[in-house]
Amino acid sequence: MSDNPLKRLFQKLLGQDADTNAIRESLEEVIEESDRASPALSAQERLMLGNLLKFGELKLRDIMVPRAEIVAVDESIGLGELLRIFREAQHSRLPVFSETLDDPTGLIHVKDVMGLLEGEPDGAYCLSPNASITALKRPILFAPPSMRALDLLLKMQSSHTHLALVIDEYGGTDGLVSIEDIIEEIVGDIADEHDEDATVLKPDGGGLLADARMDLDDFKAQTGHDLLVKDGEEEERDIDSLGGLVVSLLGRLPQRGEIVAHPDGTEFLVLDADPRRVRKLRVTLPKAPSAE
Repeated sequence: MSDNPLKRLFQKLLGQDADTNAIRESLEEVIEESDRASPALSAQERLMLGNLLKFGELKLRDIMVPRAEIVAVDESIGLGELLRIFREAQHSRLPVFSETLDDPTGLIHVKDVMGLLEGEPDGAYCLSPNASITALKRPILFAPPSMRALDLLLKMQSSHTHLALVIDEYGGTDGLVSIEDIIEEIVGDIADEHDEDATVLKPDGGGLLADARMDLDDFKAQTGHDLLVKDGEEEERDIDSLGGLVVSLLGRLPQRGEIVAHPDGTEFLVLDADPRRVRKLRVTLPKAPSAE
């Protein structure tokens, strides 16, 4: 038998049709064994396994992008305008609707558009910026808010469709879930080439613009300020990002525009946040006491 508990777990899962309880028990066993000083699992692996324990209970309402933040296009849009929206949104797939988002008709993938521009079968019709995009539409998945994220992931894999609209009980569009949103619940945020560098602070007047994903150690290295909150003699070690710190200080997810104060006098203005996470912050460091 292998002495790697992670390897044993996946051998077990691949070798049998385990039910949810069996998988949960196996994961808990692996994490417990690792916590007993086994070097087999890294901190990141333990984090991922912990996320897996919670993953089976996640509903789409917990992870969906809210309706107000969905980038979608009307099926009457021209090719030129569609290309502009793809470029600005930096998404590979966009929902398509007729008149309103409550009447979705499919999705469009950027590689199908690129196929036209590269002279694929119907390359001639893409010469006009007003060309119709109807022929490029693909089917899109629909799911209720109460559906488990795991079930949608399996449906996405079987249908090869990686985008779903969350539809409420009245048939209206409530949100959107991509396969990346689901995977991030296990592995954490997935940064791509379009994401801003979360390790860099940008001066902004008397403050600093920061990505909420920024590690507290990186913040300390650049500013000299240690923001870890000390509880008695112990520091809060479970918090490692600025966003996590803000949520911990407030005791809940903040709303855009809220100001959160740190015990050392540092202030965080929430510039961007959604129902799931904090995204952007403006950090104002405490003023150094003036020498008398």
